[in-house]
Amino acid sequence: MLRPHSPQPPARALTTTTVPDYTEEHAKSGIDAELPEIETWPNQFRGYRIKIEIPEFTSICPKTGLPDFGTLTLEYEPGEFCLELKSFKYYTLAYRNLGIFYENVVNRMLADIVRAARPVWATLEGRFTPRGGLESTITVEYRAEAAREG
Repeated sequence: MLRPHSPQPPARALTTTTVPDYTEEHAKSGIDAELPEIETWPNQFRGYRIKIEIPEFTSICPKTGLPDFGTLTLEYEPGEFCLELKSFKYYTLAYRNLGIFYENVVNRMLADIVRAARPVWATLEGRFTPRGGLESTITVEYRAEAAREG
């Protein structure tokens, strides 16, 4: 004999709270830190993509002081300028002793890249190694206004 499908219990409202040990200071850590300048050089061509991988990226967790490890992958279409790789390497190495959360690393870095090179579009993905059984991937994208309209 078939039993009627029992109705699902009413959904409970989800609540969110912040972790009391994590302060606003932790959350903002590293966002405004002084970092080396990213240099550029004049692009000679249009309509192509550049992919840069940083397989040994490190920074510091601002809460625990422990090192964080990950792989960053930048893809962009140059506009007027291309990133100069030596200066970009020094820029990424400056994160090594910087207390900054994963999410802030990826967002800050792409903002600095866009400010320096003014690409047509850019995507930066950070894949951070597992911590406590959880692996985090953060992706941020940028498109120049002219590219959005066209």
